[in-house]
Amino acid sequence: MDERSRALDAAHRAASRFLDSLADRPVWPSASLDEMTEVFGGPLPASGEDAAELVLRMAADAEPGLVAIPGGRFFGYVIGGTLPAALAADWLVSAWDQNAGSSSMTTAAVALERVAGRWILDLLHLPETASVGFVTGAQMSNFVCLAVARRALLERRGWDLNRQGTSGAPPITVVVGADRHGSVDRAARFLGIGSDEIVAVASDEEGRMRPESLAGVLAGVERGLAVVCLQAGEVHSGAFDPFAELIPLAREHGAWVHVDGAFGLWAAASDRLRHLVAGAEGADSWTTDAHKTLNVPYDCGMAIVRRPEDSVAMFRTGGDYLMYSTDDPWDRGPELSRRARGVPVWAALRSLGRSGSAELVERLHTHAQAMAAGLRRIPGVSVIGEVPYTQLMFRLEDDEATRELGRAVLADGTAALTGAEWRGRAVLRCSMSSWATDQDDIERTLAALARLVRAILG
Repeated sequence: MDERSRALDAAHRAASRFLDSLADRPVWPSASLDEMTEVFGGPLPASGEDAAELVLRMAADAEPGLVAIPGGRFFGYVIGGTLPAALAADWLVSAWDQNAGSSSMTTAAVALERVAGRWILDLLHLPETASVGFVTGAQMSNFVCLAVARRALLERRGWDLNRQGTSGAPPITVVVGADRHGSVDRAARFLGIGSDEIVAVASDEEGRMRPESLAGVLAGVERGLAVVCLQAGEVHSGAFDPFAELIPLAREHGAWVHVDGAFGLWAAASDRLRHLVAGAEGADSWTTDAHKTLNVPYDCGMAIVRRPEDSVAMFRTGGDYLMYSTDDPWDRGPELSRRARGVPVWAALRSLGRSGSAELVERLHTHAQAMAAGLRRIPGVSVIGEVPYTQLMFRLEDDEATRELGRAVLADGTAALTGAEWRGRAVLRCSMSSWATDQDDIERTLAALARLVRAILG
């Protein structure tokens, strides 16, 4: 074999060993960042080395610092596993090395992404003519959608943002829920929209925006100059804003409505869970991820905009050396050069089909319900909230004991859960996001938690 073939063979063997170890390896890494930096650090060697040998050594040296995210017991943050078809397709994406911005050049990659986008719109019951821009994740999707929203709102007021810029422009107010994800504020900051220009609307005990509070806020904002950001799936409780009530209120005020549905928008794929997003299809833009609920490799998010012309007006590229068409992917977001991250989406959807996509979402919800039921049986543990979707929170009576349990879980290695605060009190979060999770994973996790709780509470 030549050097490339030997390197690819080495990578395949190393990847297979890692994936085969997922059932038994500790979920959380055993080595710190400093330790891993020491392993891989030192001065750049004066000369190179064989590709296959360095790949095998890199994989072996990385072992103690790897997280078992692709396995069935990683419940931290909101991070999905990787479906087999999506993983294999992602390997091809790297091998093909297509720059997926141009419809005129990388036609296979763009076609795969375009079809994947249409399938997503169909599954999520969104307008079939909407544009789908493949970005790195929900953070960049929120940025793209807010950028498009601002330009469109200003255009309605006769202000050409692309020509006149922001200096002297009518001020845009971003209206958010009190329990929104921080990526919304961060996206606004990227756009030069400061915290004084963000207005938070009160939410209920589950984190859902209150319609009466939104009406009060909009009454104090100039008509036609607001972006109302709603949420499908609160990151702690999993709660969904009441879209059917909120979106008409925003419409009456001439606002742009954006839905941040990084993981929750996928509830629309299930007949059983679609009621959670009822009315969300009436928004102007939507954020969602494929590397969460759909279980494709990092990184892959989607910025979805009702009117494609709004996306193009904001992101239309330039350069007299580039080949253009009337529908280039680089006109849907900020990147000119990027990998074909939508190809694993196509593979994931094709491998699942409509019924498999619904079953995946429903299985994650069922696992969340099962985990919550098991936690309620552990003395000293309180499950917080309704658990309507795939997220759940729980705690011990004492904040410090709750934090101690969080540290103990990660050190134990059976499963990974991450800590947070909810309504001023410490909690542990459990996110059901992986296709690989099964009932045995839930039972092993519950047994470990029961053992650790007994040790902490005595």
